[in-house]
Amino acid sequence: MEQFLQVGVISSTHGIRGEVKVFPTTDDAARFKKLKKVLLDTGKERLELEVQSVKFFKQFVILKFKGIDNINDIEKYKGKSLLVPREDAVPLGDDEYYIADLIGMEVFAGNERFGVIKDVMETGANEVYIIDSDKHGEVLVPAIRQCILDVDVENKKMQIRLMDGLI
Repeated sequence: MEQFLQVGVISSTHGIRGEVKVFPTTDDAARFKKLKKVLLDTGKERLELEVQSVKFFKQFVILKFKGIDNINDIEKYKGKSLLVPREDAVPLGDDEYYIADLIGMEVFAGNERFGVIKDVMETGANEVYIIDSDKHGEVLVPAIRQCILDVDVENKKMQIRLMDGLI
């Protein structure tokens, strides 16, 4: 399981005082109001940043970090991920999973290995798992009870039932 979970990606700067526009990669953007700190993944290291203020603008979250007061100090981090430790993540309900835990999970249909989850698409009704299948190429499987029989996060295995018309 992933130790850190992505909550957003810095898309651009906002103004000249060090604020950034963040595209949230979490189900609930309002969770940013409760965040006290985040980890900025620079690609080489992870910098701990203290959240000073949070605003919302269209689909973005505007963040201001303590100690970063100039556009030049933050501009170099455009496109970089913001992470939180798993223990600070929003608790999950029944039959809910962190996307980071699903990516790379082996998928089985009956006793046969079907493929590996390579991405999760969020739609209005339900999520859709994008599975890279050795036999069928890319297969889209809706995350509904009729298709998803079992998810074992610890062992990174999922059991599915293929409904007619999926492949």
